[in-house]
Amino acid sequence: MDKARFPGFYKLSIGERLKKVHENGWLSEQDLLSLRDGHHTLPLSRADKMIENVVGVMGLPLGLGLNFNVNQKNYIVPLAVEEPSIVAALSSAAKIFSESGGIQSSAEESLLIGQIQIVNPPDVEEARNQILFHKKELIDKLNELHPKMVERGGGVQDIEIRTFERTERNPLMLIVHILVDTCDAMGANIINSMCEEIAADIEALTEGRVFLRILSNLTDRSVVKASVVIPTEKLEGKGYPGEEVRDGIILASQFAEIDPYRAATHNKGIMNGIDPLAVATGNDWRAIEASAHAYAARSGTYSSLSRWYANDAGDLVGNIEIPIKVGITGGSLQANDTAMISYRLLKVGSARELAELMAAVGLAQNFSAIKALSTEGIQKGHMSLHARSVAVTAGASKELFETVVSHLIDQGDITVSAAKEIMAELTGKSLKNEIKKKGSTTAMANGKVILLGEHAVVYGKPAIAVPIKNAVVAEISDTDHPPEIKVPAWDIDDKLEESNSIWWTAIQDVFEQLGIANQKFSVHIKPNIPAAMGLGGSAATAVAIVRSASKHFKLDLNDEEVNHYAFLCEKAAHGTPSGIDNTIATYGNPLVYQAGEQPRLDMIEFPRPLNLVIGISDQPSLTVDMVGGVRDRWRKNSALYNSLFANFAQVAESGLDAIKQGDYKALGHMMTINHGLLSAIQVSSPELDRMVQISRDHGALGAKLTGAGGGGSIIALCDDNSEAIVNGLTRNGFKALQVTV
Repeated sequence: MDKARFPGFYKLSIGERLKKVHENGWLSEQDLLSLRDGHHTLPLSRADKMIENVVGVMGLPLGLGLNFNVNQKNYIVPLAVEEPSIVAALSSAAKIFSESGGIQSSAEESLLIGQIQIVNPPDVEEARNQILFHKKELIDKLNELHPKMVERGGGVQDIEIRTFERTERNPLMLIVHILVDTCDAMGANIINSMCEEIAADIEALTEGRVFLRILSNLTDRSVVKASVVIPTEKLEGKGYPGEEVRDGIILASQFAEIDPYRAATHNKGIMNGIDPLAVATGNDWRAIEASAHAYAARSGTYSSLSRWYANDAGDLVGNIEIPIKVGITGGSLQANDTAMISYRLLKVGSARELAELMAAVGLAQNFSAIKALSTEGIQKGHMSLHARSVAVTAGASKELFETVVSHLIDQGDITVSAAKEIMAELTGKSLKNEIKKKGSTTAMANGKVILLGEHAVVYGKPAIAVPIKNAVVAEISDTDHPPEIKVPAWDIDDKLEESNSIWWTAIQDVFEQLGIANQKFSVHIKPNIPAAMGLGGSAATAVAIVRSASKHFKLDLNDEEVNHYAFLCEKAAHGTPSGIDNTIATYGNPLVYQAGEQPRLDMIEFPRPLNLVIGISDQPSLTVDMVGGVRDRWRKNSALYNSLFANFAQVAESGLDAIKQGDYKALGHMMTINHGLLSAIQVSSPELDRMVQISRDHGALGAKLTGAGGGGSIIALCDDNSEAIVNGLTRNGFKALQVTV
């Protein structure tokens, strides 16, 4: 491992420093000569091609932060900064960190967000449905524009939608987010081009007007976390005992957590470390700053990005959580020789590694600043410009330069490879797979998880359920053939007239009752939940189909009628269902449901958000089999089972009281008891029991199977530890997703 510590480095001359760094393997012979002779400085002629109205080049000192050990790897950190003491302070902090075991830093994902603003769509729900229904086509279209990025494991990962309701001052707005992994590129221009590429498609799908199409610099999908643990004895110095220094640092941290005036200065200290590294590596430090400060205010109050506290052993613990999206490739980086020397010094293998190092550097600078405070105290960039930078990197001659820049801008693919193709007089093929809006209608329905009372609800006892929003999308399109239903994600795509399925027959009967069985149309189902996992997929599918048919054929069914027809399908599929699945699929609200001549249907409002983790097994559960099995056992021993069902009812009512009082610990206890009752009626399984135990071992307030049982899914009620529960389940081979109600 290369040596990153050089005692007395600051006492050496510049030549001696360069020689020592070179001798220890950090600088090549060429970079040594370039730095020593000043050949790395940006030439005026190149600067003139990078920005407008150039009259000179301004220099910044380039120093080296020493002693860094991050994720068991040593680093020498290049820092371009004019402020005195930053480099020395960072090196001093890094030395303490390294002697304490180093810094741990991680970035779980690294995505940029592009935003497309749609104003005043005539039907918000339909607009959302259309975008979500065509999400895969939109993603595929964008990824086909950047095949090399996709080959490297990047590209568009998802599309999300946010809604801003109309106010007195603002119109109704629907905002589409494109989530893109740009791999090792900074990616701003890639994102902007993607937003432009599908703007017309989005406008056609939503029938609203598209205005802004641009990336967001709030990179909260590229959050980096770093931490360090420092033994108290490492804090001693200059007459201050370690405990006193530790407590002073903690008090300074607590001040920054509660006071935005202090937090602004606290966070500026963090950026004192991050910005010089960003500048030295040619990254957009302004975007990093904007994202960091926006993230610091995400709760509604501006607060600190780091936290310092003492662990049980009395050690000082420092954590930082900050969004950082950087790049290590691209024309703007390669146009600057000093930036390329910085990368060769750093020896980072990816943009993610650089972001992890930046977070560590920010934590070190923060530590240095508040340690001093607690002891001694302290005395769109323009597209045309990007194209010009890319043309320089590609080696465009003086005669061809302006023509290459013009072609890059016209085609919107501003990359070095595109510039070289233009110079070689090659023509790129433009994508022609335009998405056209057909005569189709979409509708969505909700899945469900049952908090308390499944199975007993079939026997007239209350159950509490919450929705999984937008679980199933159905699109009806006009065709030239008899009705057809396709569910490719669930491996179901038989035509109605060819299928012997009871469920499909029930749907066809509903079409008959609605008077549309002789129409020619196709129903395409896109589920966002797995099939046969106790999450209400069949009921959601029935509701989505009926609702989309109502809209498409202008039947004007109300929710009560939609619910009725969906229940007919549920009865065909499950024999004796309670009706809770189709009810929550239709209404989409948390509710208490109790079957009867006049069913109990009480909507629930939670006093604060309910955080759930759904654990999903690989064992499907057939509701009709599980419900039938319970009924057989009830018939053989009705007295015992009626007693058990009475206990189910008591647990459900106690859980409802806990919800109303905001006592989620008591609610979790009721869920765990409910799981025991479900085991008593023989619907649990070893796989479900194991997921419940894993969730409880990782801090769940309560956990239980949800749905019919025999396989399928469990739910765990979380406090602020949902991530730990998700990790526990996934490490043991299960799938997990988070739901907030």
